[in-house]
Amino acid sequence: MRIRATVAAVSGALALTALAVPAAQAVTDSGTPYTLDASFSNLSIGKATKVGTTNEVSVAYSYTLTHGADVDIAAKDFVTDAFLYHGTYSDSSPELYGDDPATCTATSSTTATCKGNVTIYPADGDLQNAWAGSWSVAAEAVAFNGQDQQNPDMSKVGYKDQSGLATTLVQRYSKLTVDAGPEPVAKGKTLTVTGKLSRANWEDHQYHGYTGQPVQLQFRKAGSSTYTTVKTVTTDAYGNLKTTTTAAYDGYWRFSFAGTSTTPAVSATGDYVDVQ
Repeated sequence: MRIRATVAAVSGALALTALAVPAAQAVTDSGTPYTLDASFSNLSIGKATKVGTTNEVSVAYSYTLTHGADVDIAAKDFVTDAFLYHGTYSDSSPELYGDDPATCTATSSTTATCKGNVTIYPADGDLQNAWAGSWSVAAEAVAFNGQDQQNPDMSKVGYKDQSGLATTLVQRYSKLTVDAGPEPVAKGKTLTVTGKLSRANWEDHQYHGYTGQPVQLQFRKAGSSTYTTVKTVTTDAYGNLKTTTTAAYDGYWRFSFAGTSTTPAVSATGDYVDVQ
């Protein structure tokens, strides 16, 4: 539910574009929204969100809303939510919102706990590759105070937003494969291990190789539950991996990627090799 689209100067006055039930309306009436007596704190959100190429992804948040005694948060036309923004907080910053406003539960006459979700639709073009990594979190609230939302007297509408409440990662979903052979292999002989590290491209909605990344080759001996790192291999220009090692025991081989700020950690499913 997008409440804030822009707060910008229009003909010497502020214009608020708000989304409240039932639909978004561009408000360009005279008057300036007054600063709502509200503040936001204790915002909690997931550390990272992995976003692929097509499936929608939601990340939950919660925060404390503190408001003046004259602010009726139970009113049908009072709306609040949290949202993500990338880079510097401004009207032109990329932003991500939820489909619905936060739900608030009063904890006192002037405080409430609010919970909601930010929903990301990669297939609809919500993201660009350059935006992968750290995003900041802001929160906002608007009180229409009984005004006609399609034609309000803006001087009677209260609005407050607050940036820099938290940070989270929005990452390009990653995939990693492995294939070890030949199978079976004689003990002491050379084993060749190949694979590929790829990640979501949010602009063409495909997966492409992640170039020049260090990936660990790991081995788990049959009967063990622990993988041990054998060596580090770097992906080529297409995200491909290829290396050799010596076959000594029956067990599972895999590649494991530690991740970056833009791309989450991922480990391939172990490939079992029978050593004879």
